[in-house]
Amino acid sequence: MFRIPKLATAMAAAALVLTGCSSDSGDDTGSSAASEAASQEYKVGITQIVSHPALDAAVEGFQEGLADKGYTNVTYDVQNAQGDTATAASIAQKFANDGLDLVVGVATPTTQAVVKAITDTPIVFTAITDPVGAGIVDNADAPGGNVTGVSDMLPMEPTLELIKRVVPDITTLGVLYNAGESNSVFLIEEQKKAAEAAGIEIVEATASNSSEVQAAADSLVGRVDAVSVLTDNTVVSALESVIKVCQENGIPLLAGDTDSVERGAIAAYAFDYKDLGVQAGAMAADILAGKAISDIPVQYAETLQLSINPGAAEATGITLPDDLVAEATNTF
Repeated sequence: MFRIPKLATAMAAAALVLTGCSSDSGDDTGSSAASEAASQEYKVGITQIVSHPALDAAVEGFQEGLADKGYTNVTYDVQNAQGDTATAASIAQKFANDGLDLVVGVATPTTQAVVKAITDTPIVFTAITDPVGAGIVDNADAPGGNVTGVSDMLPMEPTLELIKRVVPDITTLGVLYNAGESNSVFLIEEQKKAAEAAGIEIVEATASNSSEVQAAADSLVGRVDAVSVLTDNTVVSALESVIKVCQENGIPLLAGDTDSVERGAIAAYAFDYKDLGVQAGAMAADILAGKAISDIPVQYAETLQLSINPGAAEATGITLPDDLVAEATNTF
């Protein structure tokens, strides 16, 4: 049986108390019930696949988003699988036994683990590209069950257009990813389609864990005109090794998240992952307030920001176009 959040129970109790009140107090009734719900104590588990700035920002944003809705009396159990799927499964089982009010899955592998282990507690995900393809929800418009969340699906056309603006003569693009991460496989397939339309050949290099990332990057030297790292958690967690290879060999490196640009990629059209987390936190507040998950479709981040790192560009012999610099939301 699906566990009813304490918030929904509080709302039901408030509704019973208020039965018989005059009809013109409807707004006050709703406000009172929401306040009562937010004043309860909650236990929320957060499971994150690996540490890197974008995912860390999503976790911070989630907590901020929930607090912004009045849910400040929350005890968090934040767990990190450190890139290990067996650890992710253990965390999921722990959460299944802990009597939590809500579970947050950060990235695909950890969310897949909690979806498999937990069927009676609401689950909200964030930083997942293709929740349907990953088997997390059956229908993004009507999730049903106990799972919904916020996707970080990147549109590929502007990403490829950015690469062409930074490297106008590009004919070959290296892509680094973990072939075992369904998010990444989906994005690479989308990138291939966009690259073909743009007349760019894709050269793939894969790494199954962070220790293999530098060797994968090395394998692209002399074979590509630029390298692209999207939102693959394995590669982003070891991004410094990719930056080192690219800068030592004069290969422009483009990214799929803002934090990677700050760390040393040249540019990215990307979402702010803290904003993504805030969006998920607001969604969780609705669920704790008793809103049915079937009434909360999967949401998508909408606002792309252009981030640039002129120093990183210079390190690989690239001068960024003046119009691109002028367009940037963030300059590092």
